[in-house]
Amino acid sequence: MRNDIYDLRTALEALKKEPEQLVETAVEADPNAEISGIYRYVGAGGTVPRPTKEDGPAMLFHNVKGFPDAKVVIGMLSSRKRVGLLLGSDYKRLGWLLRDAVKNPINPVVTKKTAPCQEIIHLASDSDFDLRKLVPAPTNTPEDAGPYVTMGLCSGSDPENGDTDVTIHRLCIQSRDEMTMWITPGSRHLGAFWEKCLKLNKPMPISVSIGMDPAIYMCAGFEPPTTPIGFNELQIAGALRGKPVELAQCVSIPETCIAHAEYVIEGELIPGLTMREDINTNTGKAMPEFPGYTGDAKPDSLPAYLPVIKVKAVTTRRNPIMESCIGPSHEHVSMAGIPTEASVIDMVERAMPGRLVNVHAAPCGGGKFVTIIQFRKNNINDEGRQRQAALLAFSAFSEMKHVFLVDEDVDIFDMNDVMWAMTTRFQGDVDFIAIPGVHTHVLDPSNDPAFDPSIRVHGISCKAIFDCTVPFDMKDHFERCQFLEVDPKKWLPDFQF
Repeated sequence: MRNDIYDLRTALEALKKEPEQLVETAVEADPNAEISGIYRYVGAGGTVPRPTKEDGPAMLFHNVKGFPDAKVVIGMLSSRKRVGLLLGSDYKRLGWLLRDAVKNPINPVVTKKTAPCQEIIHLASDSDFDLRKLVPAPTNTPEDAGPYVTMGLCSGSDPENGDTDVTIHRLCIQSRDEMTMWITPGSRHLGAFWEKCLKLNKPMPISVSIGMDPAIYMCAGFEPPTTPIGFNELQIAGALRGKPVELAQCVSIPETCIAHAEYVIEGELIPGLTMREDINTNTGKAMPEFPGYTGDAKPDSLPAYLPVIKVKAVTTRRNPIMESCIGPSHEHVSMAGIPTEASVIDMVERAMPGRLVNVHAAPCGGGKFVTIIQFRKNNINDEGRQRQAALLAFSAFSEMKHVFLVDEDVDIFDMNDVMWAMTTRFQGDVDFIAIPGVHTHVLDPSNDPAFDPSIRVHGISCKAIFDCTVPFDMKDHFERCQFLEVDPKKWLPDFQF
């Protein structure tokens, strides 16, 4: 546990003390596509088009065109090793860390002190108020529908029972006081709250907190069944730090926000108010999504209408730091994938304790589509249980598409090693298990009737298990080469092993 980090600024100070974890520039950079274009080469990773760099440093821009008082940081969580450093954990055990945090939640608290996020207050009623000039939200590419808040934690409440929740949504700044908010159908708790508000014909207060403690971002990616509706994921962040997350009452709406955020956007979702996502660009495109393709702009009418947040205020810290990410970068893998790992670990451990070695939601799947399960067969009776573990993984996370099963001698964080296991321990006619006709994720472009006529509606997929484990009674025939164990630092003391 690491409890010396409680906001973005203390996280940045921690990175400055570590080699090759943060780079800074004072050269002017344009938030309109340029910042993301630069960071693609520095450390984006994930499913970003090559060339890009895996495990590169985060980057802090001190000179942001058009925003003299602000900075932009990108890539805080784009390295799994950096996430481990910021959470005080071995990066290979982060799934287990988050699984334990879910089981030991600590409720957030509302501070009675003046919140740092409200040092400066801008009200929409002010004549000079303009979101586009107050919030330096970058675009990912020149084709984007507009500037996107990509690291905004949305907070909202159930209008009937007062339950609160937080999730990250795609937010596009459209005008001086309007943002569109894409809510993936059926997959977010705030979406359920919003549906209730629509039935009641009531506006839904929403706060959007930006630039926070990495522990808060890491908890926001949990989904049912691990965190059922009514379970506020901020409790997990509290457990990760060993102390409650501090909230503040918003200044213009009856909702709370993250007290130590750099920016907070306050507003309301208004029933009946919708907007086409690319209304300002007419490109037909939104922004790059985690699978590595640019998403289509959402329409302003059913079935996939785009609701609008009518903004009432923006509050900030002095000299605020906008935090951003590239849509298909490794940052998404960290925020979506590590909670996925925690969910799979919990499900499998409860069903068959002592056999699961580790789980990795691989970058090639954006943290959602591809999971590698490292399974230990203790005896002949465990044969076949590895496939049960894969079925449990699909139950733990419905958006998962492919599961690779490997033995304990395979490095699940090295896809070359996983593919080696598939090459030498997998036979397609006996070790491939197809599960057709299952809903997966609408952002996979292959899940469409145009791709395969057998698919009834967009979003339906054939899930698959690739069993790359050795049969228990044949383990002696699949032993890897045994090299002499040495301490390489004796010969290369300064080399980063």
